[in-house]
Amino acid sequence: MRMAAPGFTDKKICLDRRVLRCLNRYMPATLQIVQSPEKAGVLLQPGRLRLLEQLTEPDSAAGLARRLGVPRQKLNYHLRELEREGFLELIEERRKGNCVERVVRAVAREYLIAPQTGDRVTADRFSAAYLASTAARMIRELASFCIRARRAGKRVATLTLETEIRFASAQSRAAFAEEMTACIARLAAKYHNEQAEGGRRFRLLSAVYPAVRLEESATESANLE
Repeated sequence: MRMAAPGFTDKKICLDRRVLRCLNRYMPATLQIVQSPEKAGVLLQPGRLRLLEQLTEPDSAAGLARRLGVPRQKLNYHLRELEREGFLELIEERRKGNCVERVVRAVAREYLIAPQTGDRVTADRFSAAYLASTAARMIRELASFCIRARRAGKRVATLTLETEIRFASAQSRAAFAEEMTACIARLAAKYHNEQAEGGRRFRLLSAVYPAVRLEESATESANLE
């Protein structure tokens, strides 16, 4: 059996962390959560989502113009706006003759606009408004954690469970809700430790709502205004 030299494991862990930070710096994130209405307005201008889809790999305005068949001057305006709001990042600048060509890339592959909530909603577990308010809070909190984790070269510890249940009746749905509530309460009591040194607090959100199949949205116009 081969034995690792003293300190080898620690060095490997440090190297892995440096590699992870490097990958996080030079690879687009999976998801960017847009938290302000102003940034959402910039993102949702006609054709801009298509530009971001084309820029998951670095490219310049000239290269993008050739691929899309759109005038470079028109693209430059939209790229500047997207970069100003943090949807694009500068990768490098290349000098070509008397000009400097900027190579940019989308900072994420998908975008989610965080919902905004107004007044605090009464905590009614059977209220659709309360569910929407709680889900909005979860998205905002997750956005904050993702930003901090990416800067630190780390990942956010999360767990997502999703399934569909066809209830035979309203009575069976109510019975399921009561049983699920009791089960979660039992697990929370079992694993919660308020005095644990170094422990981390996690929030659990469990929701049941009608399953719907959303119609496919119309293809986004490729025309840029």
